[in-house]
Amino acid sequence: MSRLLICVAPFLLLASVPLAAAPVVTAPLHAQFLPADDLQLRAEKPEQQQLMMVTTYSVVLGSQRQSNQQPIPVTFPVLVRLKGKPMSQGATVREVLISFDGESKSLKKPAFDSQTKTLTLSYPLSQYRVVMDLLRNDTVYCQFLIYANGHIWADLHTGSVRAR
Repeated sequence: MSRLLICVAPFLLLASVPLAAAPVVTAPLHAQFLPADDLQLRAEKPEQQQLMMVTTYSVVLGSQRQSNQQPIPVTFPVLVRLKGKPMSQGATVREVLISFDGESKSLKKPAFDSQTKTLTLSYPLSQYRVVMDLLRNDTVYCQFLIYANGHIWADLHTGSVRAR
């Protein structure tokens, strides 16, 4: 019996030592709603996460004309304003402004203003109906992540919904 203990003791000792060398990377809340990271852009833990559950929304269809330019440009901005409550640790986001652009070939990158606690997103005008369908039919979350490598991710997503 003592011979067995002598053989097994080193293994028991090793098994009881925590693996301090292995870094622990915890995924952000709602990471399950992110698409596959084929390019490994989100390999590290995000430096910042803003996660908000949408509680109310409003739609603004504008019309503006700048009279000091020739020819006089007329624009018709489409905005959706989301308000809600922060959900992730350290999140301060209170409002999301979504603008829809039907003319540009590239969209503005997502940005969070910590002073106003407002996240600004830009989507193509073709996605307006999709956003409105989400807001009308499900609980919607807005997520914003910044990574050390400069990668920024923002999305609107529902929670898990049971198929009908």
